[in-house]
Amino acid sequence: MTENTTAKNNRKAAEYPRDCTFSLEDWTVLSKYYFPVAQSTEVTEKPLAVKLLDVNLVVYRTKTKIVVARDLCVHRGTPLSMGWVEEEEIVCPYHGFRYAASGECTSIPAHPDAKINPRLCMAVFPVVERFGLVWTSLTGEIDNIPYFEAWNDSSFQQIVCPNFDINGSAGRQMEGFLDVAHFAWVHTSTFGDRNNPIVPRYQVDNTEYGLHVEYLSSVSNYPKGAQDRAPKDFEWLRVFDVYPPFTATLKVYFPDNGELWIMNAACPISARETRLFVPIARNFDKESPIEDVYAFNLEVFMEDREMVENQKPEDLPLDLQMEAHIMADKTSIGYRKILKKLGLGDVYTS
Repeated sequence: MTENTTAKNNRKAAEYPRDCTFSLEDWTVLSKYYFPVAQSTEVTEKPLAVKLLDVNLVVYRTKTKIVVARDLCVHRGTPLSMGWVEEEEIVCPYHGFRYAASGECTSIPAHPDAKINPRLCMAVFPVVERFGLVWTSLTGEIDNIPYFEAWNDSSFQQIVCPNFDINGSAGRQMEGFLDVAHFAWVHTSTFGDRNNPIVPRYQVDNTEYGLHVEYLSSVSNYPKGAQDRAPKDFEWLRVFDVYPPFTATLKVYFPDNGELWIMNAACPISARETRLFVPIARNFDKESPIEDVYAFNLEVFMEDREMVENQKPEDLPLDLQMEAHIMADKTSIGYRKILKKLGLGDVYTS
């Protein structure tokens, strides 16, 4: 199969899907970016069905690589995720068609000697495996995968928390992750303190990749059961870096030179469904059970989920006149301005 034929088939696969929950304009913009679709440990020789921007995908591991492709056999429309992998090829369970990792159909069992039409091609998408996640893009035009230096630092422990599904938009979820004024009111069971709701002034800087925010406060990041570990009058520095459209990192500086790095990587399954991936790295408490990290992270995001799933409008409004704002919303305002600059609509569907 020629490179031109492959590119043509992949462009066709990236066309606006029927019954898409995004507007055509927003979908076209978002299709250019990379999003995580699975944890690396989830991807095996057993094909995994996932969805990105209302497009059904299959993810699987051959002997040599990870493949992300359209979850569709072009012969009779059977999901390839129902099939299986043999060596470097995926096999359709309906008629046994085989596809190479490049997308080329290599075998039609009913006609073993026939010349295979190049149109019989499985559409494949670019793959990046990083931070314990598998990332892909429907067009591969813009590299927005974040920096996360602690992931490759031997002095840090690297943890990938279980995926977390939200019946809400990726834009609302992302903005909630960046919001520093909600700690005292939403995270009362985990680390917030309603007696300490004040948000000091902070600065938001635009960068070539998105936003950089440094926020200093007295709100402890220790879990409620460990608040006594925080020294009196300790100032907590939280550093956010935003990689539009739906990824951000947070570095929290703990006492005794401790650092906790958190990535919030939201996959927009649809305009109303979000799958959240959360790689974490820390250079302290490395001997404590990972299950405790899982449990605390789950509790924090469950608190957030209740808010995101009930916000109205469900869309994240990029017209700043549509909602009221306060001084503490500087990061949110900066984030909305960036999304608008990307070309997303004022009444944004994600």
